[in-house]
Amino acid sequence: MATKRSDIKTELRKSLKSGEIVPYFQPLVEIRTGALLGFEVLARWPHLSRGVIHPDEFIPIAEQAGLIGELTETILLQAFAATAALNSNLHLSVNVSPIQLRDRSLPRQIRRIAEYGAFPLDHLTIEITESALVDNLDLAGSIANGLKDLGVKLALDDFGTGYSSLRNLQALPFDELKVDRSFVNSMIESRDSRKIVAAVIGLGQSLKLTTVAEGIENNTQADILRWLGCDIGQGWLYGPPFSVHDLPKVIAAPMPATSRPLPGSSASALVSCMEPLPSQRLAQLQAIYDGAPVGLAFVDTNLTFVSINSRLADLGHFSAEAHLGRKMSEMVHPMVYTHIEPYLHRALAGETITGLEIRKPTWLRDPDDVTHLSSFRPARDEAGEIIGISIAVVDITERKQMEDALRESEAHYRHMIELNPHIPWIMGADGKIIEAGPRWGQFTGQTTEEALNMGWQDAVYPEDLKQVMTIVEASLESGDALDVEYRIHTKDGWRWVRSRGKCRRDRDGKILRWYGCTEDIDECVRLKQALRDAQAELAALQSQHSFHETLSPSKY
Repeated sequence: MATKRSDIKTELRKSLKSGEIVPYFQPLVEIRTGALLGFEVLARWPHLSRGVIHPDEFIPIAEQAGLIGELTETILLQAFAATAALNSNLHLSVNVSPIQLRDRSLPRQIRRIAEYGAFPLDHLTIEITESALVDNLDLAGSIANGLKDLGVKLALDDFGTGYSSLRNLQALPFDELKVDRSFVNSMIESRDSRKIVAAVIGLGQSLKLTTVAEGIENNTQADILRWLGCDIGQGWLYGPPFSVHDLPKVIAAPMPATSRPLPGSSASALVSCMEPLPSQRLAQLQAIYDGAPVGLAFVDTNLTFVSINSRLADLGHFSAEAHLGRKMSEMVHPMVYTHIEPYLHRALAGETITGLEIRKPTWLRDPDDVTHLSSFRPARDEAGEIIGISIAVVDITERKQMEDALRESEAHYRHMIELNPHIPWIMGADGKIIEAGPRWGQFTGQTTEEALNMGWQDAVYPEDLKQVMTIVEASLESGDALDVEYRIHTKDGWRWVRSRGKCRRDRDGKILRWYGCTEDIDECVRLKQALRDAQAELAALQSQHSFHETLSPSKY
């Protein structure tokens, strides 16, 4: 093994001088849009006889042999030259060895290489591993500040896998925070890994650092990271490391589309929840909670209150603080809890419960006769696992009272209509009956359904129908009030009726509906006819009497 390392060390010196060690480029992509932002520059040694020698094998040898500075210079010179030739505005990111963070000349070396390669240093990010900061944090801080003075950005690499990470974040002027690939690779299967990734991203957002996730291999990982608000991603999903010869082709080609909604979530919701910082999200949620016109709460899978707004808390005369950490079974009236418990377990099983009415006793403890409308929706984490129930409760007592009053009013007026001898009807602008009162069926023997549209004509005395339709059509055309008398067939034979109606117009004067009623005038018609007959008989008698007087001789 020692001989092999010695051989590699010897060949490494030669390869550095001959330019055999070359840069490879792995895409850095904006997770939200899929836009190509730049590349991480990686060292590759395609050995002529040994094949590709892995960086994990030759970089420790370069550090031991004091060649790491020369290796960094060789790689950066080639990378700067390649990107400068393309006139691209892309950023480059490169790792530096922990040994280099003990070398005060590193900032000068980086500046010299950039000047030689005509590369803008504000487009360069130096990645520092946590292990590089263990030995001498003060010296590392001095070198980091020197790099920052040049405009170079700094990234803390493999965050969470090293030592005293929070102290390092606070001590050095980092711009980026990189989530280690080990957490990204396992976060689909491991909830703990997801929580770690979420915590790292949230920490970066709180500190106003750009967050970068390594090792993204599939769309599901990208979707979760996008939902969590991670800024930049790299991994095989966006492309493997490639040589300088493929650089123009990769820059010109579009990145694969990876933006998709998570199951049960809309794309717009995913994007919108990425924008604010965690503190802003919390403030927004608190404002929504406090200002919502409905009672809101969140309970975990043990049915313990995690959050509750004052509107819901006030329904039970307990403060919001008194609910937190307490089980629903402790805070909700026993009769109510017995009623809603099955629905809560259904929600924990994934079912959304809406429109659940809870009537006296109320949601918590209130002696008044009240009604609440409740919904229980399962809340899921970024991987779709149920983590609790979102509860919404609204007081619909007034609405229920209005509904009861309307039902009572409807029954009242329906009873009045049923007792009313008049038969109400509604006719469309086209002359077709839309609705008829229930007495129509009682009066004619024709069902209400049979009378709709033009079916009512079947009950009209055939000799009257033509006159009736002439009057109806004239009113439909002119909009004048409708008033027509005719005979209809009833259970008692033919009877005279009178139909009257007026139209209702819109703002433009267009007729919308006709509203009217039909009344039984048969007795009136018969009385009028009897009166006319009596008057005719009386007139005849008077005429006969006058004639006899004319024929009688005069006494004088």
